[in-house]
Amino acid sequence: MSYLTPQKFPIPLDRDKVAHDWRRRCYSCDVFTDPPGREWNDFVHMTNELVTVMEGRLKFTIGGEEITVEPGDEVFIPKGICHSVKNISSSTTRRLYGYD
Repeated sequence: MSYLTPQKFPIPLDRDKVAHDWRRRCYSCDVFTDPPGREWNDFVHMTNELVTVMEGRLKFTIGGEEITVEPGDEVFIPKGICHSVKNISSSTTRRLYGYD
């Protein structure tokens, strides 16, 4: 399964356009920030999740597969799958995330 849709949204990222796209697909849309080096490990949600990087770079591990995510890319994380995320940028990373 491919978890990454590269360049799903044009840069600079328009949060309202992403939110509109996600609402049509029945997802919420909120902002999260991570300082350089921040890691979140071994999460499992009971809902599907979408993530799009606004600024910076993230490394996701989804079901053992590593993915580097750039601004405008969209990541799909299926419910029930173990995933981790790390800010691999030298600056703060901002991302949009949503659940169905």
